[in-house]
Amino acid sequence: MGNWHMIGKLLTTQYWLVAWALLLPGILGPARVEASEPDSAPAQRGPNIVLINADDLGWKDVGYQGTDFYETPRIDQLAREGMAFSNAYANAGNCAPSRACLMTGFYTPRHAVYAVGDTNRGPAERMILRPVPNELPLKPRFVTMAEALRQAGYATGQFGKWHLGDANSGTSPLDQGFDVSRDWPQRGSGVAEDPKSVDAITDAAIEFIQDHREEPFFCYVAHHAIHTGLQGRAETLERFRAKERGEQHKAPLYAACLFDLDAAVGRLVDEIDRLELGERTIIVFVSDNGATPQSSQEPLRGAKGAYYEGGIRIPFIVRWPGRVEAGTQCDEPVIQTDLLPTFLGLAQVDARDVGFIDTPLDGTDLQPLLQGETLPEPRSIYWHFPGYLDRPVPRGRDSVLRTAPVSVVRRGPWKLFLYHEEWLLEGGRDGVPTNDAVELYHLGNDPGERENLAATEVETREALLEDLLGWFEQTDAQLPGLKDAGTGESR
Repeated sequence: MGNWHMIGKLLTTQYWLVAWALLLPGILGPARVEASEPDSAPAQRGPNIVLINADDLGWKDVGYQGTDFYETPRIDQLAREGMAFSNAYANAGNCAPSRACLMTGFYTPRHAVYAVGDTNRGPAERMILRPVPNELPLKPRFVTMAEALRQAGYATGQFGKWHLGDANSGTSPLDQGFDVSRDWPQRGSGVAEDPKSVDAITDAAIEFIQDHREEPFFCYVAHHAIHTGLQGRAETLERFRAKERGEQHKAPLYAACLFDLDAAVGRLVDEIDRLELGERTIIVFVSDNGATPQSSQEPLRGAKGAYYEGGIRIPFIVRWPGRVEAGTQCDEPVIQTDLLPTFLGLAQVDARDVGFIDTPLDGTDLQPLLQGETLPEPRSIYWHFPGYLDRPVPRGRDSVLRTAPVSVVRRGPWKLFLYHEEWLLEGGRDGVPTNDAVELYHLGNDPGERENLAATEVETREALLEDLLGWFEQTDAQLPGLKDAGTGESR
């Protein structure tokens, strides 16, 4: 009996130990449980980011903007599934400066990448001023979008055109923050089935996404299409040769090159959805500048290389299922430099923590617009090209040049041009009422920039001119000088 008594006592003791173990957390509170939660809770992460950058794709070239010959069903679908920006801009009229602004989040005066090659691309007798020298490649001291996102915990991949440097100068994509980088020649791979390398670039991007689908990734897909030389698959070219021409757009090879690009964009989006990454992935589709003169952008004026709307207004689409309402349009002016602060905001990263300490980013976080709201305050956006580009554009200012040295500001519907030749030679600000240094347009009423209102809308002209001159000081913008002044920094 004694043994059974002892066993019963032990069982009773164990019962109470178990009971106390169950009751104590409720009595003492949840402190122990909460203390262990940080170790087991999943880490916060921003969305995956896919940035698709087309080359020389004009605002009017895509179906959702009303082309009457080209076909872009997958880009149009992207617009239907997300938000299309009707007043979106490249930061420059041609490739390299636009890409430098996109990657750094800074306007051209800060990094001094103004052109492809030189800023004196014009007949010597026509270049009245001394252009500000171009600084290409992009200097390694600038923190790029890839470097910032990699510091924020993103895997980073770049596929296609870089155009900002190479390994020899320590400025290749791998030097500037990308974990993986692959490219093919601009004129295509030479493969008949993929003459412009749109599939090769897309295949590499898809492989990167598949490899990194379990972690946040930044995938930069920079196509060579539809930059010259134009190339298209044989069957695609036949499709458009057999199609009735439009009133505005008529070129089968241009249409074929664009159609192949469009199909590649669709294939990338399809793979993101197949991997069930759609709701965790924000896709941004842009172009690096406006179209070349071979594709009319009417009602917009000008083309690539000019700073009229046809040279800088671009397709700009954001797709993020569940976060950005499908089928919406935003008319707020936006620009490529807005993308870096937007991406950092989505990643919940302070720009100062990833290298932007001395100079704040020039763009604005677009998240309020993506949610159907407005930006916190009105703002201006700017362009600065202190050089010359040869070959005229449709309805350009000059019969020889795409542009002479010019700076531009847009605020609300108003857009002001300051042409530096007339500014320096014809009296500066005092001469504005009578010289041709300033052009002013109301884009809401006149998107084709046909009616110069500088002489009649004096108050608006002076306010925007003051805004632009202040911006020169803020960015320490170098201005072109007279050839006999001995410096390119004269004001």
